[in-house]
Amino acid sequence: MKLYGIPNCNTVKKARDWLATNNIAYEFYDFKKIGIDSLTLAEWLSQIPHEKLINRAGLTWRSLSDKAKALVVDNKSAIALMQDKTSVIKRPILVNDNQVISLGFDESSYQKLLIK
Repeated sequence: MKLYGIPNCNTVKKARDWLATNNIAYEFYDFKKIGIDSLTLAEWLSQIPHEKLINRAGLTWRSLSDKAKALVVDNKSAIALMQDKTSVIKRPILVNDNQVISLGFDESSYQKLLIK
């Protein structure tokens, strides 16, 4: 299982703390430091619409010009934005066997998904 995110994001910190507390093994992928490839983003977008994968409530999105926001109309333009500004990606993203199993962090959702 992989957790994608940015280490200093409070929501990512909560998810990582929850996973550690519940002894759930995962690999952390820092897409701010490493970047994110278009194939991974395309795979996620085959499962989640770009309207949900882009964090429109976040500071990065809000700081974009109206023109830049208007250019995000499909998966191709969303991928270009997410690769250019990884902080615009909603996080954390929990992936298991190439399937996005959670977007964002909600303790009760993680509990239902991961505690048998």
